[in-house]
Amino acid sequence: MSEDDLCFDADHIWHPYTSMQNRYQMFPVVSAEGVQLTLNDGRQLIDGMASWWSVIHGYNHPKLNEAIQQQLGLMAHVMFGGLTHKPAIELARKLIAISPEPLQQVFFSDSGSVAVEVAIKMALQYQQATGNTQKRRLLTVKRGYHGDTFSAMSVCDPEQGMHTLFQGGLPKQLFAPAPQSPFKGAWQPEELTAVKQLFEQQHAEIAAFIIEPIVQGAGGMRFYASEYLAEIRKLCNQYQVLLIADEIATGFGRTGKLFACEHAGVAPDILCLGKALTGGYMSFAATLCSDEVSQAISKDGVLMHGPTFMANPLACSVANASVDLLLAQNWSSTIASIEQELIKGLAPCSSLPQVADVRVLGAIGVVELQQPVDMHRVQPMFVEQGIWVRPFGKLVYVMPPYIISKEQLALLCQGICNVITRLGG
Repeated sequence: MSEDDLCFDADHIWHPYTSMQNRYQMFPVVSAEGVQLTLNDGRQLIDGMASWWSVIHGYNHPKLNEAIQQQLGLMAHVMFGGLTHKPAIELARKLIAISPEPLQQVFFSDSGSVAVEVAIKMALQYQQATGNTQKRRLLTVKRGYHGDTFSAMSVCDPEQGMHTLFQGGLPKQLFAPAPQSPFKGAWQPEELTAVKQLFEQQHAEIAAFIIEPIVQGAGGMRFYASEYLAEIRKLCNQYQVLLIADEIATGFGRTGKLFACEHAGVAPDILCLGKALTGGYMSFAATLCSDEVSQAISKDGVLMHGPTFMANPLACSVANASVDLLLAQNWSSTIASIEQELIKGLAPCSSLPQVADVRVLGAIGVVELQQPVDMHRVQPMFVEQGIWVRPFGKLVYVMPPYIISKEQLALLCQGICNVITRLGG
């Protein structure tokens, strides 16, 4: 990759959440293997981000490569309207088998944001089909994040989230205070008062409650009490409101359970999956729903969504391989081991005055700072440590590939501690 390539990139290519005038430094990657990224200049970085939480099996995995190659020899893509294929059928069978029992139907789409859009459409069409024609709004909690498309943005935090710029043009949804009781901490039932009032007062217009189970991801990497989610399930049942679980970030073992809603022993009416679904190989997602939801929608009509690349055979094939690879190993023991190493490795940050909190759940480690980081300064500092970490706001966090070794985890944590120590100097 030449200097001219990088200049062209800087002048012409948008990157996520960046300005075309005040650009962050870009680090050119030429290859990736296991948990390591190789840069253009030969440096190797331990990837603590799993490419935004998706590459759970690491890069260039032979079984995932093989799945792609075999399917490529048959067909890379075929429309899903009026046609079907074995990879999609196999994947749907797997997802139904491993997800909570009420979920029996699967809708495949292109990305996590679209999976949320489909879930919202399902909820609205269900309520219309069952005669609850006034139920056209969603209830959710503050500090949440559900994607970058318009309906998904409408249920992201309206004040502290990334999409406040668009609030005037988004559907007006209902927001309860964010859960406060910490995961496995002291449960405070009184924090349900506000959300109970919203259910009681607004239930006639609430179609669904959408939430990220146990972990609020891009809205703050916050871990909340499983009791909160269990009580929300009861309220949804009481007021004929569907429960949508957005497990795009937490699905496939990240929190120590296959799906985070299992921590609360609840099953949603609609479930959104993405990110790790294909092991990070392709953009792909799925929205699962119960028989009750699908039958109500289908009785007098059709679900009004149908992406061009729905159930892409390449994506389905590699997703099948990724799910099989996960289930064939003792993944829960692996996540527990990563959790312990993160707790140990990030512990030194707790004593630093610039650190507000250090928290770990499963294969998620978070160091929350007192002040937002300067990305222009801090990103090169992590690269100098031989690690790839992408902070946002006040948060320095990692969600590494599951195949990361103890030695690599130790280096990752040590690099984070070194950089944060220097930030206080």
